[in-house]
Amino acid sequence: MKSLASILLSAPLLAAGCVPAPPTTQSETPLAATSLGLASEAMPSISERWWMEFGDPQLDRLVGEALAGSPTLAAALARVRAAQAQVSAARSQLYPQVNLDGNETLQRLSANYIYPPPLGGHGNWIGSVQANLTWSLDFFGKQQAQIDRARAAAQAAALDALAARLVLAGSVTQAYIAYGRARDLVAVAEQTVTQQQDILKLTTDRVSSGLETEAAQQQSRALAAFARQDLVLARAVRETAVHQIALLIGRGADAYALDKPQLAITALTLPEILPADLLARRADIAAAQARIETAAKGREVARRAFYPDINLLGLVGVAAISGVGPLLAANAVQYGVGAAIHLPIFDAGKLRANLAGATADVDAAIADYNQAVVTSVREAADAITSLRAAQGRLAEQSTAMSAAQASFDLARERYTSGLIPQLNVLSAEDLVIRAQRQSATLNADLLSARVTLVMALGGGFTPPPSSSVPSPSLQGVSSAPGAKP
Repeated sequence: MKSLASILLSAPLLAAGCVPAPPTTQSETPLAATSLGLASEAMPSISERWWMEFGDPQLDRLVGEALAGSPTLAAALARVRAAQAQVSAARSQLYPQVNLDGNETLQRLSANYIYPPPLGGHGNWIGSVQANLTWSLDFFGKQQAQIDRARAAAQAAALDALAARLVLAGSVTQAYIAYGRARDLVAVAEQTVTQQQDILKLTTDRVSSGLETEAAQQQSRALAAFARQDLVLARAVRETAVHQIALLIGRGADAYALDKPQLAITALTLPEILPADLLARRADIAAAQARIETAAKGREVARRAFYPDINLLGLVGVAAISGVGPLLAANAVQYGVGAAIHLPIFDAGKLRANLAGATADVDAAIADYNQAVVTSVREAADAITSLRAAQGRLAEQSTAMSAAQASFDLARERYTSGLIPQLNVLSAEDLVIRAQRQSATLNADLLSARVTLVMALGGGFTPPPSSSVPSPSLQGVSSAPGAKP
């Protein structure tokens, strides 16, 4: 025990002579929110279940099914559990490790060694049962640094899962909006077929009365066929949209029956400027921050590898030659206690290279964070621009729709009376069809723009209080030039 105490007391002296850490420092700096030109005011919070503000029970059900059964989200949650397991594994290294080993082997012992006859020169059964204890004394914080790294990685995985949840909810909502647009376009196509059939009948009657040419009748027949083709395509697009929704919610053909969407187009009041708290609202930005922390803790693990390892050792067991029976005798007991130390002296630059690589990982994490930050600002700005454009276009659509319908009604009436040629009716009809399609598309575009902006603003993300995201600070992990561990 005297030698054990002397090893423990000499640990600080041993640390002073270990391999010096190379002078590595980070070259990247995280972007600050104040440098991004964001507004001075924060926006009101968004509900965690923001999609419910559209007031469509069918959409609420579909998003709920997606969050409960999507394979994509299940994979993200599995990564969270794996990261949490890594935290438990790292934490276990702080505690004593005990294992039990036993064996029984038939072995011929040398007659010219330490065993005299009759043991030497003959085959004998050699058995042992031994419990071993190892306890790493974390004098230099190696295990704690690994725990900190694992915790930061688990936090990043949890935030990635929250971001995946937002993306999934947004994707289902966008697909549902696309399904609604497809249904509206099918209705427009059906109405167009009806209109073309009416014009064909009217033209046929005029041909029979000698008021129109055969060419006009054939033209009407071709346009009616084209309208039916458009209807077939519109129905196919509608079915494909249903298939996409089923995929997102993790279902098959059993989910292909959907009712007409009932989405409130005025839902989700959103800002028209970039909010000051944009970065704090997004789970993916918080995850990027956590990955900076993970890399910084990984660098700390690499730095502390320059320090020695000191372990307490212990064993107790029994061992005997000539079978299992002698193992039960009192004099078969063996035990021991001691300490072990591992001190890196020369490793051909391995530890230095590991530290340099860990420093590069920090720089890469910061660069990824900065890219995510500027991307988030662009996404939010684009979403606001798209929303404004959709609102402006929709404001003019009612005027265009009314004028086109009035023009068509007047042209058809005058054509029936024989006052204008068929070409005028077809031109007016084309305007109506275009206006109808535009109405269906613009309504969907406005809804889609709102959802896109919600996603760009981070949805209803709120970091859990028990696992708040650290800021991307690198204090305490840089080594000064020429520093030693």
